[in-house]
This record gives sequence, structure tokens and C-alpha cells, in this order.
Amino acid sequence: MCVKLPYCNPRIDSCMEKIVKKLNILSNFKTLACCCGHGKYNPTIVIIDKKGYVFEFFSRKKLGFKKRNRYYKKDINGFYYIPEVSHLINLGKLAL
Repeated sequence: MCVKLPYCNPRIDSCMEKIVKKLNILSNFKTLACCCGHGKYNPTIVIIDKKGYVFEFFSRKKLGFKKRNRYYKKDINGFYYIPEVSHLINLGKLAL
């Protein structure tokens, strides 16, 4: 888990860089956004396939088509999460 930083433009948490790079190299997906959850939420990676469908990687939940920065919501403490998948992901399945 990395430390929650003040808002900044990069959409990849530093502690998720290796898994995201591996995913991008070994698959036909492109990473759009990601968050480690900062100890409050489960990690999530938003990916897009070649057909333009968007998914959350760990849960395989379809998020529709690409939209501009609207996958994550901010809670009252400033932590980001994906409402559609926050209850679906099992941390025991996060090995890559």
C-alpha cells in the first residue's frame, strides 16, 4: 500500500506500477486508470480492450465504453473508489 498523496494528475499509484506494466505488456488491454485503495478500498485497475469496452480488471465488471475520468468517485475522506465494483472484489484473488 502506498501513502495517499494530495491530488495530482497521474492516474497510476506508484505501488501499482509493476502490476500495471505487466498487465499492459502481457495482455491486449490498455490501462486507463488505477488505484491501490490506500488501505481503505480494494485495488482497482480500469482497462479497455481493443473493441473499446471498459472493465475493472480484478472483478471483470463491465463499466461500459470509455468516458473521461468518471470511473472513480471520491468519498468524504478524499479516497477514490469505483462504486460498481467496490463490493465485488475479493482481496484473496489479487495475485498476478
